[in-house]
Amino acid sequence: MRSILLCVSLVFALLGCERSTEADSGPKDDPPAVKPAPGASKGPIRSLPQVDTSTLDEFTEGIWIDMVNELLSPCGEPVSVARCISENRKCKKCVPAARYIARLVNDGYSRDELRNIYRIRYGDDTKVEKLTAHDSPLRGSPMAEVTMYEFSDFQCPHCKMTAPYLKKIVEESNGKVKLVFKQYPLPGHPKAREASKATIAAERQGKFWEMHDLLFKNQDDLQTANLDDYAKQLGLDLKRFRADMQSKETEKKIEADIAEGHAAGVDSTPSIYVNDRRYIFPPDQLGAYVGEELDQ
Repeated sequence: MRSILLCVSLVFALLGCERSTEADSGPKDDPPAVKPAPGASKGPIRSLPQVDTSTLDEFTEGIWIDMVNELLSPCGEPVSVARCISENRKCKKCVPAARYIARLVNDGYSRDELRNIYRIRYGDDTKVEKLTAHDSPLRGSPMAEVTMYEFSDFQCPHCKMTAPYLKKIVEESNGKVKLVFKQYPLPGHPKAREASKATIAAERQGKFWEMHDLLFKNQDDLQTANLDDYAKQLGLDLKRFRADMQSKETEKKIEADIAEGHAAGVDSTPSIYVNDRRYIFPPDQLGAYVGEELDQ
């Protein structure tokens, strides 16, 4: 039985590069279960034409029926997701929520896991971070309706694995999704901070994403001496690049991103937030998750 998703801090199914400081550790309370919606005694709604359940067998469809009749509307109304849809309520999130539940049921999550996962994405009592795109590298259209924030470390292998998924989602979204990058070099990765400096210095010359991709491509060769070579490959002014790497402003930018991550509860990399809520699944599920956000 999966033990993931019982608390927000367990990211990417326990995959990721973790901080090792005691300040980030400590007991975390289990989230309260979602309360059943009032009116459940009217009998369960067993079919929602707006939701494709053809991939579910009889057993898993039964779980889906139970959950959409138990879990509350994402808009805070005291009705179940199923009743919200069947009564054509104004909440535009109900249909995507029901599809989300169907996808997770099909992936084999239990009822208890589904309650916790649903709460993390839609619960009113779940912390929503007010992250900012100010002064951070942006991939995609500034006017995109869905924003992904990534706290990343260039020496983290899981960040390297995740980067192509993020890039593909932005490129295939037709301007509907953007990615905001946050520097989060971990203390246990001795080359990560210099790599972060290199991307900030490259950004000053309009080549952040080029340097970002190049460093992940050469993740095993992040020695400081190699960073000059990467700058040359990108056609950067080397003297300016070196000066920007060592500037106080570059250090301040890294520290500001780290502080923002600490405030948001980041304890591993990559940590991704989609529209200010923590994303807690493996990267190969991110496309489906973002698609559900776009449907809302």
